Formats: sequence, C-alpha cells, structure tokens
Amino acid sequence: MTTSPARLWFLDWVRIIAFFVLILYHVGMYYVTWDWHIKSPFASDAIEPLMLLSSPWRLGLLFMVSGVASSLMLVKTGAARFLGQRSVRLLVPLVFGMLVIVPPQAYLEVVGKLAYQGSYADFMRLYLGAYHGFCKGDDCLDLPTWNHLWFVAYLWVYTLVLGGLVAALGGSVDRLAARVAASLVGWKIIVLPFVVLAMVRLLLQPYFPTTHALVDDWFNHANYVLLFLLGATLARAPQFWPRLEPLRWSALGIAAACWATLTICFALPDSLFIAQALEQMWNLQRILYSLFSWSAIVAVFGFAYRHLNRDSANRRYLVQAVFPVYIVHQTLIVVMAHAIAPARLAPVIEALVLIVLTLCLSFAVVEVARRSRVLRPLFGINPVPAPAKTGRSAQEAQEATMQ
Repeated sequence: MTTSPARLWFLDWVRIIAFFVLILYHVGMYYVTWDWHIKSPFASDAIEPLMLLSSPWRLGLLFMVSGVASSLMLVKTGAARFLGQRSVRLLVPLVFGMLVIVPPQAYLEVVGKLAYQGSYADFMRLYLGAYHGFCKGDDCLDLPTWNHLWFVAYLWVYTLVLGGLVAALGGSVDRLAARVAASLVGWKIIVLPFVVLAMVRLLLQPYFPTTHALVDDWFNHANYVLLFLLGATLARAPQFWPRLEPLRWSALGIAAACWATLTICFALPDSLFIAQALEQMWNLQRILYSLFSWSAIVAVFGFAYRHLNRDSANRRYLVQAVFPVYIVHQTLIVVMAHAIAPARLAPVIEALVLIVLTLCLSFAVVEVARRSRVLRPLFGINPVPAPAKTGRSAQEAQEATMQ
C-alpha cells in the first residue's frame, strides 16, 4: 500500500469509551465474589450479571482496535521503525508500572488476604527480590507482578508478531486484507469470526485457564491475537467498516439475547446436572460467550461508525489521556477502596465515590505527566515533536504525540 488509509476516527472513540468502561468494571470487581486483589465486606453476586454486560467483549475489542492502530502506523513508518517506537511506548510504561504503580496493589492484597504485618518498605524488598512466599494454600503471589498491565505486555508481543508478519509478507498483506474483507459481507460478518472464536474457546479454554502470565496463557493468546491480527488486516480494507453500520441493531439484539441466556446459565447450580450434561452445559456457555463477544464488538463498531466517526478537540485530548489513565486507574481504586473502607459507606455511595475519585485523580496524573518531558514516556505519552524542524503542521505534530 503506497498511501495511508483514511483515519478511522470512530475507532479512537471506541478505544476511549472502552477504557472508561474498564474503570467501572474494576470498581465493580471490588464488590463481586470473583477473585480480585481486595474485597469489599459487602461483596456478593448481586451485580455479577451487570459485570457480564462488558466482560465478554471489552478486552477483545481493545485488542482489535490496537491491531487497527498498529497496522496503520506500520504503513506510515515501516516495520523496523514501528517496532522500535512501539517497544519504547509499551515497555517503558510497563517496567515503570511494575516498579512504581503496581506494587501498592500487591501490598494491600497480602495485607488483606494474608494479614501481612510488614511495612511497605519491607514488602518492597521482598517484591524486588522476587519473593514467592505469599501463599494461600497452593495459590501463591508471583512477585514482581504486572497485575492489570498484563494487557501492555501482551500487546507488545502481538506487536512483534505483526511487525514480523508484515516484514515477511510484504505486499501480500494488502492482498490478504482484500480477500478477508471480500469474505466478510452481510451475515458472514457475524457468523464467520464467531465460528472461529467459538472453536478456539471450545478447544483451548478447558485446558488453558486464564493466568495473564504470558508464558502459559494459551487460550487467551489464541483469542486475543486472532482479534488483534483481524483488526490489523481490516485496517488495510477501508471498504469493510461501513458494512458494520447496518448490522448494528441485529448484532446488539444477538448480544442482548446471549447476555440474558448466559445470566440464567451461570445462575443454575451444577448439582442440577449429571456429569455428562454438565460438560454439555459448559460447552453451550462457551459458544454463547463467543457469540456474545463478537456480536457485541460488531454492535459497538456499527454504532460508533454511525455516530462517532468525526474528529474533535475532545477526541484529540482523550486519545492521549486514556493510556496514562489506564496505567494508574486500578492502583487508585485499590488504594482508595482500602483507605475509605473504615467509613462504612453504603456500597452504592462508596462505588460512586471510587468512580469519581478515580477519574479525577487519573486525569490529574495525565495533566502532570503531559507537562513533563521526564514523565511523558513513563506514562506512555510520546515526546512532543518539533514542528518547525520537521515541517509538519501543528495538527500533525499534536496527532504524533497521541499515537
């Protein structure tokens, strides 16, 4: 491809909104029965159906959008420069996050779950020494850890895969993109990717549970790298994206039906089924989960293409802000939840307080980081380019800091 495809503004908005949904989700994790770093004394299964509204599709959507963005950057920069830029953009915040941002989460986790009595300084000596003695039964906390920053590590690995494939395939990438786009028309847009994702889930998930540990997380790798590479491929086929708009309501209806059915399935006790029937129920859930995941992604893209395919000053600011917000948000939630727990606020009020404070403090971090040449790379914000030297317009220079 000799020229870059047009900017897909609506995908920037999708990425922005998805990261803010993540804040709501991680606040919710404090109040549900699912394992997390700390737990509210009010934790129950009450809001778990609401958590299910986003959990099947949110991360897959982010990996797919990241694939689109990575592919478009490759067109502009070439494979070698792209890999260098992306490695700096992802690995510097990852290392900084593991050393500075994430440790308070792990400290409060061992305080809450294991009644650890040491100071934070004592804990950090163990953390940096790769201590593996914080265990509850067979479940041990691996230190140091990346916690929610696993997404950054996985994204960097998939970036390497994409860069290697593009370098190896050359011009064949665009021909492949055209063939994939030609096959994804009408009902096939929903059915074909769903079938592939369902097969991956049926074949791999029973044997490779989620670990987010990179080296043994094979189901998640198969699932997410497929979506990442699909996004990277379709980035080269601009004719594909308008096809999602007329499917948006149908996809939303399918996703809603899957959510309702899964809510019932997850609520049924296992004791209702004999062993063979239980396995069949789990397979049905895996199929529904995959259909929910992909149809929700199609619906999100379709509605965003219809209503958000435009530029604005808000987009330019937020697309720069979401990555540093992502880096700090979970630590803020964990630390503040622990700090305000003695107030014994009603759960709804406490959750609202956590959401408001997380947003306010996250954007405060953004405002500080974007003004500092030292902090910008640590929080994944590109250095400010010099338009006078490069000859680029002010608009181009600003966009360059936000990729």
